[in-house]
Amino acid sequence: MRKLTTTVVAVSAVALTLSACGRAEQTSTSTQSSGGSAAAKGFDQGALIGVALPKKTSENWVLAENIFKKDMTDAGFKVDVQFANNGVAEQQNQIQTMVTKGAKVLIVGALDGSQLGTQLQAAKQQGVTVIAYDRLLTNTQAVDYYVAFDNFKVGVLQGNALLEGLKAKKPNGPYNVELIAGSPDDANSKVFFDGAMSVLQPKIKDGTLKVVSGQTSFQQVVTQDWKAENVQKRMDNVLAAHYASVPLDGVLSPNDTLARAAMTSVKQAGKPTPVVTGQDSEVESVKSIMAGEQYSTINKDTRKLVAAAIDMTKQLQKGEKVTVNDEKSYNNGVKVVPANLLEPVIVTKANAKEAYANDPTLSALVK
Repeated sequence: MRKLTTTVVAVSAVALTLSACGRAEQTSTSTQSSGGSAAAKGFDQGALIGVALPKKTSENWVLAENIFKKDMTDAGFKVDVQFANNGVAEQQNQIQTMVTKGAKVLIVGALDGSQLGTQLQAAKQQGVTVIAYDRLLTNTQAVDYYVAFDNFKVGVLQGNALLEGLKAKKPNGPYNVELIAGSPDDANSKVFFDGAMSVLQPKIKDGTLKVVSGQTSFQQVVTQDWKAENVQKRMDNVLAAHYASVPLDGVLSPNDTLARAAMTSVKQAGKPTPVVTGQDSEVESVKSIMAGEQYSTINKDTRKLVAAAIDMTKQLQKGEKVTVNDEKSYNNGVKVVPANLLEPVIVTKANAKEAYANDPTLSALVK
């Protein structure tokens, strides 16, 4: 497992497009960690658990909300789930309120993981255990655990899928491609991008891939707030400026919403659909994959990610050691955060039926 250093934190730390919450398989190897001081104490089973989520930029965040409410309640906890649809200040206030109301555990899917340090420190002073959910909380000591899919691997899978899709469509390169990254305030965005570029950069260097626009750095290709309209506007400009007389063969997209926006731009420009990656297994993108349009997505099962967070909460409630499987990789700029990582799975039309066999919604789309 790679070590994520401070230079890539706010970014190179990991995990919910939106971006990126999603649907997949949990890693099998695990170790135990005592983590924060609250782990050894335990608390009443009917205690309040605060769940702070970002904006509703993906259907998977909405799914997470519903599962947290039901499954936390079924486990005997009181639960307060809040979205920060109005920005970072709202999430800061929501966390403060949860602590004031007596939450014993905070599960935080950060809107911007670098801007919650004051609120999280206040929570720790009240004995609250803090779990970073899907997106790492950065530049703060006040985080005990991290639960997420392995998001660097997500990027690696996306990069490999792009290359495989290009080769399947046209056996020999070079290939003209464009790159898209997620929102710069989401710690996962740079992780996805770095994972993909670990695969793609050598191919750019040897000429197999040509980024015709010349936009190859993370800062050049970010998408503020993960908004589809931002990608579509950028792709409209790129196509008009650089693809009047050459084909666009492929697009690296970090999630499904942005993938569909890129394809809309290409379609409106009157060009053939390129090979496009994605993530989150959104319903419309799964339909698109089965129709032979979008090439790939990533299966990151939100149900399993929420279940892992709830399992951590149950262990904390009982005063048990919390199960983690990585205690080295996730340096948030101040500390290495013990992590429980789940395994992402690449999905194309070829393996969609197998990948979604246990998903009641998506399995119906891939028969």
